[in-house]
Amino acid sequence: MRMPDADWLKQRLHDAFNRHDLDEVMQCHSQDAVLVTPAGVAEGHEQIASYYEDLFRGFPDIRMTVWHTVLCTDPAVTEWLLTGTHTGPFMLPGGQALERTGRHVAVRGTSTCSVSIDKIVSHRMYFDQLELYTQLGGRLVFDEQLSPCERRAED
Repeated sequence: MRMPDADWLKQRLHDAFNRHDLDEVMQCHSQDAVLVTPAGVAEGHEQIASYYEDLFRGFPDIRMTVWHTVLCTDPAVTEWLLTGTHTGPFMLPGGQALERTGRHVAVRGTSTCSVSIDKIVSHRMYFDQLELYTQLGGRLVFDEQLSPCERRAED
């Protein structure tokens, strides 16, 4: 029997993710694992499961396609494309839910997994939030600030 290393566990995690098998996703993680994403940090099974449940609810057809894996035992490093259609509520970083937009997304990213005692203890995912939110119909908005010309006109 093969001893699980980071690469093997990462592949098991990707397969479980693509099947939306939350139980198996969680079996890949240690009880005190940490998941770091652009949206924040999830610590332990309860918070990590909540992160994945939110993705599966907001994007019922979500799928991760791995296009490159760095060949090393720990940490496992992959580059991927995440695709799906936004047909359910999806939590935004500010805590509000974005209701269904029906928009299809394709977001590129990378992630690393570190393993201890045959479980993922650290999983760090990096992707461009602006790329995701723009595809969902969002836009970048800056706080209103006066331009230098407008400031001089007020003086």
